[in-house]
Amino acid sequence: MPEQLSIAQLTGQTDSHLTTLAGEQAKLHPLAAEAYLKMRAAAEDAGISLAIASGFRSLQRQLSIWNRKWQGQQSVLDKNGQPLTVTALEPAALMHAILHWSALPGASRHHWGSDFDLFDPRPFRDGSNTLQLVPSEYCDPSGPCFHVWQWLTEHAHEFGFFFPYARYQGGVAQEPWHLSYRPLATQLQQQLSLTVLTELLQSLPLEGKTTVLEQLPHIQKQYINNISEDNGWTNTWCGYSSF
Repeated sequence: MPEQLSIAQLTGQTDSHLTTLAGEQAKLHPLAAEAYLKMRAAAEDAGISLAIASGFRSLQRQLSIWNRKWQGQQSVLDKNGQPLTVTALEPAALMHAILHWSALPGASRHHWGSDFDLFDPRPFRDGSNTLQLVPSEYCDPSGPCFHVWQWLTEHAHEFGFFFPYARYQGGVAQEPWHLSYRPLATQLQQQLSLTVLTELLQSLPLEGKTTVLEQLPHIQKQYINNISEDNGWTNTWCGYSSF
């Protein structure tokens, strides 16, 4: 039976559709949570430790991130990770710079409860390291999450998960830590229509609202629906083999 969320649930206005994971602070949709717990148990059997760095993310949190970046109160980076001068950018250029790293409020996959960011908690337990969620932590053989990433690229698909940002495809930056529960996320992505987004954004105190609304069809194509559809485990990313 197709999974349907209310507009409030789909766009992160409420977490009433989610459950809190046992042993973790993150909230996920029950279907994704069940699959994740099975995957986590299988990883433990293989000597791999998994933990969620970020599960559900509310609309208000995403809106705060967006507005702070637009106002120059939070760093806006170029595609190489270097800080940009917000005041030197035209509105459209600023919009694209933010979207490369941060989802449009109401359009984040983290709203759905189907998507989350994974890491290996063991290298960070003594406080000597801080998780940055950058590709080198996962793709570099010396990175703290490299072995987790290797295991996931080989086995995550067995539990219904895939990497929507496995590689940079001209939209969102590469995120080797971001997993999505395909049976659920595919349905919810189809629910997130331009009409739903337009009505929501019109009601929000969104910085750059005029520019965003004018380019919303392009944003949907380049950033929201532009994902890596394959499982990822058959590919080579970051210059390193997943096998």
